[in-house]
Amino acid sequence: MAEREPPLFAFGVIADIQYADAEDGYDFSGCRRRYYRQSLELLRAAVDAWAAERPPPAFVLQLGDCIDGLNARGGRAEEALGRVLAALGRLPVPVHHAWGNHELYNFSRARLARSGLQSRPAAAAPPGGDLQAYHFSPAERFRVVLLDTYDLSVLGREPDSPRYRESLRLLREKNPNDNLNSPAGLQEPQFVEFNGGFSQTQLDWFNEVLRFSDENQERVIVMGHVPIHPDASNGVALAWNYKDALSVIHSHRCVVCFLAGHLHDSGYCLDSHGVHHLTLEAVIETPPESNAFGTIYVYEDKMILKGRGRISDRVMHF
Repeated sequence: MAEREPPLFAFGVIADIQYADAEDGYDFSGCRRRYYRQSLELLRAAVDAWAAERPPPAFVLQLGDCIDGLNARGGRAEEALGRVLAALGRLPVPVHHAWGNHELYNFSRARLARSGLQSRPAAAAPPGGDLQAYHFSPAERFRVVLLDTYDLSVLGREPDSPRYRESLRLLREKNPNDNLNSPAGLQEPQFVEFNGGFSQTQLDWFNEVLRFSDENQERVIVMGHVPIHPDASNGVALAWNYKDALSVIHSHRCVVCFLAGHLHDSGYCLDSHGVHHLTLEAVIETPPESNAFGTIYVYEDKMILKGRGRISDRVMHF
């Protein structure tokens, strides 16, 4: 994959670290092993690899779930987050953080907004409320947009807040199961508690950002914790109103890629409008002898992912 021309810029990607100072365990099905303590070592190895690149990536996208919900039960959330942020803090470049369900198992949104996971640049005006959504331009005619896939969610919100009540009403309307994390029997199986969605406020803001990028002939890379295309997921790990997000994207011509985590497996599709949807493997389910991260090199007409460990190389033309 050697290229004669240098890339316009490069950035690191990593997803679902889910660190906890705990012995190995398994997922909810009891089938997939999770390497809670080792995940921090894999993150440190990724940081070392990025720091050794010449030139180093311009920034890193941390796609969410950097610590595991186990920490909340043990009262160790602050300590776990401190260790993850210390590892990432060794990088000489900015790290942009998506908020996933595991962050919200550990902290309220208000607490996250005051933590090291609030990565919004000072110059980036928030779209409203407590959204972890913003955009920035890493190079001329390129823009990165971070979406908040738990804007609609019952996680991390006070039960008496309007957004909590709105989210719970929608969830119960779509999911009659006693266990709201169960998709059993659902016509729309993405309506489970461990997923979330987008408010109309965020979708309107997103539409305006893409309109600006259209007018300025920019290419846009979008990131969020939860996938928004069924063909880049398993049909369950999807944003509640993923169709609304896709509708916004498809009404513009500037978006080239949507990057996500959450699934823990790899997922990829090129959709009907030529947008690449890439879902990254999880660090938490990666054996100690491997890893799961990558660097994406951006050119005028393509992005090249150089994966490490479980993540495969990929060329995405646009």
